[in-house]
Amino acid sequence: MIAGGLFLALNSTVVKFLVDDYTSAQIMVVRALFVYFVVAAFIWRDGGIATLRIRNYGGQLARALCLASSTFLMILSVERLPLGDVFAINHASPLILTAMAAFLLGERVGWRRWCAVLTGFLGVLIMLRPTAAAFQVAALLPLTVAVLSATRDVITRKISATDSSTATLAVTTTVILFAGLGLCLVAGWNPIDPADIWIFALAALFQGVAHFLMIETFRLAEAKIVAPFKYCTIVWAMVIGYLFWSDIPDAWILTGGSLVVASGLYILHRERLRRAAA
Repeated sequence: MIAGGLFLALNSTVVKFLVDDYTSAQIMVVRALFVYFVVAAFIWRDGGIATLRIRNYGGQLARALCLASSTFLMILSVERLPLGDVFAINHASPLILTAMAAFLLGERVGWRRWCAVLTGFLGVLIMLRPTAAAFQVAALLPLTVAVLSATRDVITRKISATDSSTATLAVTTTVILFAGLGLCLVAGWNPIDPADIWIFALAALFQGVAHFLMIETFRLAEAKIVAPFKYCTIVWAMVIGYLFWSDIPDAWILTGGSLVVASGLYILHRERLRRAAA
């Protein structure tokens, strides 16, 4: 999950160089086309096309609908709210995921783990400092995205028992592609500069690997364990911002980031104690 967060942050960094010249829908489409090369690499690694066999069609469809809906609502959120508010509200997802893990997956979530998740969310709020604009009707958009993201992760945990991560990544990529094509009918299409092709390809590499790692995460571990580590994406974004644009973290960022890291380390500590006891 930590590595997946890093690749997601790298993807966002690369996309930042494209948004001035291309629409979000166009970026979704072209990037998805290149992600198929990443899917092909995983198919080769897994030994052939048989890895794409889908057994849980209902789960894959439900996950795809959550993904398409959250992508569309995320775009609307960014249009109507400050970016910091969107990220702050959207990062309620690990809290929601932890609750869903308890009720839908039957995972036992103790009070210590709840405290760690809440501490991480507090760290996100400190870093992003949501404004008064976050407390309005439009805030329901990123909150809905958070619910859909958590639902997607719960479904991912369920379908990972029968479907490979490569198959799920292929379905995800296809949904993003067609969702982007639909949005292009509204947003339009700008001519692509051949010099930008490699940037699209790099974004696709980061995006594809990030999604694969996050899908694989829910195959290997319970949702309650990995949920707090979704906060690490914010920390990676902070580090990359400093390396690429010399954005120096202020006291708010350092304080909030420390809480995010501490919550994750505590989860690891508790899990190590639990396994040692077992």
